[in-house]
Amino acid sequence: MALYKEGRTQERQARMNPMTDDSTTHFGFQTVPEAEKAGMVHGVFTRVASRYDVMNDLMSGGMHRLWKDAMMDWLAPRPGQKLLDVAGGTGDVSFRFLNRAPGAAATVLDMTESMLISGRQRAEAERMADRLDWVVGDAMALPFAANSFDVYTISFGIRNVTRIGDALAEAYRVLRPGGRLMVLEFSQIPNDLMQWVYDRYSFNVIPAMGQAVANDRDSYQYLVESIRKFPDQETFAAMIRKAGFAQVKYRNLTMGIAALHSGWKV
Repeated sequence: MALYKEGRTQERQARMNPMTDDSTTHFGFQTVPEAEKAGMVHGVFTRVASRYDVMNDLMSGGMHRLWKDAMMDWLAPRPGQKLLDVAGGTGDVSFRFLNRAPGAAATVLDMTESMLISGRQRAEAERMADRLDWVVGDAMALPFAANSFDVYTISFGIRNVTRIGDALAEAYRVLRPGGRLMVLEFSQIPNDLMQWVYDRYSFNVIPAMGQAVANDRDSYQYLVESIRKFPDQETFAAMIRKAGFAQVKYRNLTMGIAALHSGWKV
């Protein structure tokens, strides 16, 4: 039976992620102290957890399901592999992975326990309980030994991490030699007109939808803003290489609204 596990200690987090009092970062379009961002992001996902899957379908017109399937197609899960799905929330990616890889196991890690609770309540979780672990933890201070996993995935989560470079370094650390990183994230459309149209939809429709469906406009305003603050495809690919990964490539999805990034630990 899969159990919730506490992902890290405060001492370990502080040791691995030192912050100075004057360090700042972005929370959407706001500038905030680094030390406060994780708590603010935690608040967003705690508030939206119960409606998270419904809102994903509405916001993307169901496209997020096709993007995750495309992720699995490129990843090509193999029997017996061990997956770490960071910011895995309600388990969408892990369920897909386990369906394609007999005998594989998955660990879903998320900083928001209520997201994990929603995931464990899904029918897929009951069928796969003996192959799943659910861990509360921080992408910047993973509670796992080095060289523990064959595959690391993170979907629509890395843009919410306080220091993306630290999260990528942790991904590299916990992957075994020959292990693979795959990131699915919203990105930038390489066409100015289409980007303008998409921005109008994002900023005008999605927060209003969040208010109507989840009674939470502010959280969805943040999510839209966080997409605009995330690096473009080439910049993010360079960050993956800097973390030590080789054979780094990316593929645009739906004209670049989202992108898949792949890298290998060699």
